[in-house]
Amino acid sequence: MGYSVIEDVEDRVGNTIIRRKIIKTDDSQFPSGYRYALHYGYTDGQGTILRYDNENETPGRHERHTSDGVEEIDFPGMAVLRQRFISEVEARQ
Repeated sequence: MGYSVIEDVEDRVGNTIIRRKIIKTDDSQFPSGYRYALHYGYTDGQGTILRYDNENETPGRHERHTSDGVEEIDFPGMAVLRQRFISEVEARQ
């Protein structure tokens, strides 16, 4: 099983954290070819503001998390999803 780290960045501003972790993988658990977590949340335990990730127990499932809950999403491709995450974070700041 091969993989390569595409992005692994963490920024903290005040009591928030923005983390982008994207790994290109040939692991069959991740049929999209990527294992990723794009997270915007609080550092003081208040929870998640926004997160996109692929759910680990169901191969091929992609999710969007907010304080309102979790929804399954279609995976538009890694570059598109990464940009969507950045745009949503910028709109919430």
